[in-house]
Amino acid sequence: MTQPLASMTGYARATGAVPGASFACEVKSVNGRGLDIRLRLAPGFDALESDIRQRIGKQVTRGSLTLNLSVERDGAGGDLLVNRQALATVLAAIDDLRSAVPAAAPPSLDGILGLKGVLEQRDRPISSDAEESLTSAILDAASRALSDLVLARRQEGSQIAAVLLDRLDEIETLVQRAEVHPARSRDTILAKLRQQVADIAADIAIPEDRLVQEALLLATKADIREELDRLTAHIASARQLINGGGAVGRRLDFLAQEFNREANTLCSKSNAVELTAIGLDLKAAIDQLREQVQNIE
Repeated sequence: MTQPLASMTGYARATGAVPGASFACEVKSVNGRGLDIRLRLAPGFDALESDIRQRIGKQVTRGSLTLNLSVERDGAGGDLLVNRQALATVLAAIDDLRSAVPAAAPPSLDGILGLKGVLEQRDRPISSDAEESLTSAILDAASRALSDLVLARRQEGSQIAAVLLDRLDEIETLVQRAEVHPARSRDTILAKLRQQVADIAADIAIPEDRLVQEALLLATKADIREELDRLTAHIASARQLINGGGAVGRRLDFLAQEFNREANTLCSKSNAVELTAIGLDLKAAIDQLREQVQNIE
């Protein structure tokens, strides 16, 4: 089944809880040349990295994606422990300062225990079954967040597709205007050449057959038939890619470059101000097309 067009930007969040812990999984993506995955997992859950990366790779093919996992254990399930090494360091410092710094009263127990690092809150170990249940719930939340992200990217992709099709319609209209422009005809070029010769040297007689030859030469140099045919073919190819959906961003970007190349050539070959104006409008529409293409997966 063909996948719809998708953008590379999106955000999703999924939460969950099991006895003894709650968690949140946030995932966001922005434009990227390829698939760049960055995971920020809560301490103790690094073992899930490989599984999560595989799940991302199955649903996303392009974009810079960041997944954050935060886990909170229930406070009632933790133990308050004394850091013996930190306590020994504090007591040694007190002994060293006792003779140097006079004190009205010795340090109190609650004051010492209140120093940072002396008391530590540690999670109480949970059973292997409970740990397995937590891991499974986290992976399920990651999958839900990824599915919501993909949905958000596709919704934005459908909006971008509509804009791209509008730009292609505009490009096609401009190509058709260039197609029928009178400046492309041999008779127009011949008349323009006669006027130029008349302006330069009214007294110089130039044979009619020579004028015709020069007109044909100029018409050949100014011929944009090939550029118009290629632009028409590129329009058809771009529409096919957009309507077909899937990860076509790179191919659309290549087509946008080809569009621009043909528009540049058309401008350089133009033999009329009006035709040059059409070429410039083409370039503007193509630039708008390419800006939107940069967001496509």
